[in-house]
Amino acid sequence: MLPIVLSSTSVYRRQLLEKIGLPFTCVSPDIDESPQENESPEQLVKRLSYAKASALQGSYSSHLIIGSDQVCVLDNKITGKPHNFENAFSQLRKASGKCVTFYTGITLLNSKTGNIDTRCELFHVYFRELTEPEIMGYLNKEKPFNCAGSFKSEGLGITLFEKLDGRDPNTLIGLPLITLSDMLIRQGINPLTVCSQ
Repeated sequence: MLPIVLSSTSVYRRQLLEKIGLPFTCVSPDIDESPQENESPEQLVKRLSYAKASALQGSYSSHLIIGSDQVCVLDNKITGKPHNFENAFSQLRKASGKCVTFYTGITLLNSKTGNIDTRCELFHVYFRELTEPEIMGYLNKEKPFNCAGSFKSEGLGITLFEKLDGRDPNTLIGLPLITLSDMLIRQGINPLTVCSQ
């Protein structure tokens, strides 16, 4: 089995990848994540997930390298991480009563064979109508300032929603494990049979 490298230092992605029980290492890809002109959300996350994986190809030449990137889109505009209370408050106030779509790009690069598998998963989050005291209360309690969309769905953020619509709830947190499992199986690594050995 080729060793697995997660091209990310995100604690959330690391925790998600641990769920499937395969050994892996985490390495920072150190790439420019700026969007390009006229780039759609899907094009952006696919390009960046591939860029993150390929950035490690030279140093990890016989590995399976996972790259992933995510953006959320509200009112046809890409919304980034808020980084502070004021931006998070503004994001959640705009999202109140609306649907926010998360685009998550994932790439599995076999640096030994050169095989590249890049996909995009969508996940729709429907916010209920939120009051300003609710938004302030949520942000003060969970402080999701390093999260796209200004919430943590795996925590108290679940109370912000009317419904969630997507194939894989892990996608919302940043790593679509159903898709990744399929990619790994196509490379000859089945998490179920590897873990049982």
